[in-house]
Amino acid sequence: MNLPKLNRLLRRIPLHLVVLALTLIWIIPTIGLLVTSFRPVEDINTSGWWTVFSRETKTSTAYDQWCSSCHGEGQDVAGVDLSDPAVVSELNSALRLLAFMRRGHPDISQNGQMPTSQEAADIAATLQGLTGEEESARFTLDNYIDALVGYRGLQTYTSDCADGTPPSGFTCNFLRDLGNRRGMGRAFVNSLLVTIPATILPILFAGFAAYAFAWMDFRGRQVMFAILVALQVVPLQMTLVPIFRIYSQLGLNGTFLGVWLFHTGFGMPYAIYLMRNFLGGLPRDLFESAYLDGASHWTAFVRLAMPLAMPAIASLAIFQFLWVWNDLLVALVFLGSSNPVVTYQISNMVTSLGAGWQLQTAAAFISMILPLIVFFAFQRYFVRGMLAGAVKG
Repeated sequence: MNLPKLNRLLRRIPLHLVVLALTLIWIIPTIGLLVTSFRPVEDINTSGWWTVFSRETKTSTAYDQWCSSCHGEGQDVAGVDLSDPAVVSELNSALRLLAFMRRGHPDISQNGQMPTSQEAADIAATLQGLTGEEESARFTLDNYIDALVGYRGLQTYTSDCADGTPPSGFTCNFLRDLGNRRGMGRAFVNSLLVTIPATILPILFAGFAAYAFAWMDFRGRQVMFAILVALQVVPLQMTLVPIFRIYSQLGLNGTFLGVWLFHTGFGMPYAIYLMRNFLGGLPRDLFESAYLDGASHWTAFVRLAMPLAMPAIASLAIFQFLWVWNDLLVALVFLGSSNPVVTYQISNMVTSLGAGWQLQTAAAFISMILPLIVFFAFQRYFVRGMLAGAVKG
């Protein structure tokens, strides 16, 4: 390797290190979130996600403090053998274990000395490991199942249904329970019902407006386009209250139509701006030739403008789809709990006391599936769309 190439390589090392560091900053938490979404709640509450790669079973400090003196390995105290998997399976949560300790050891509760919720969770996880249950429960799909059906309980949807006692509000028919209002299954469908029309409508209307601004001469065209560009800086938060009052009078609150109209109105300024600049950059001779051959504006719009503008349309569709899919504020104001979407449902997975956050990890990845598919399928249009918005028409 000659000296100039070596110097160029050395100059690139800091850049590569920065890129690698930024990549790790994003990837490591994502991997941790993904691993956590497949772990049982007992393990999540007692250890970090990285411990899943270690197969060593250790007793917790809480177990040593509260249980080891009486319940050593294989010991049977007061008719309770904590090395028996059948017994331990009934103590798989902090709540159940605390209730068992209050019943089996009333002298402890009378003195006000009981393990905390975190210590009880540590003890329950330790018992799973001592009985050999840890290996079978290292990974599980229960978090995803519970998130899809909206299960809230002491065990899991699968275990409750296996016991023959359907949880309250459930039928143990998975396909039927997917329609539960508290589940991600129904929220996923609601998000599709919101996002697809809210993506198609602004593109449809923007196409007509963009063609008019680009290829039709009328008075005030430049002034109207300047006003349209200026509207992009108006925060949508400023309009939530007045539009909410209008929707209340029209009966549109809690309806999909109201959300469609809102996203269409706020999506059109950027959509018109992007498509107008793209259409304005097309060859003028092409349209003039079509007009000389007797083509009307409608024919030129349908036969020439729209087919040639497909890169801009695809890019705009991706931007609008991702924006609406990830929106929480508008859906929260105009839909709320009547027709919950995925963003609203994710925020409700965790209770006010912080319980159920293992479901939030699974719900987060459920909500990512469709945007990732859309992004990787059409990512080449992102750059085209950004360049189309930068072209001077």
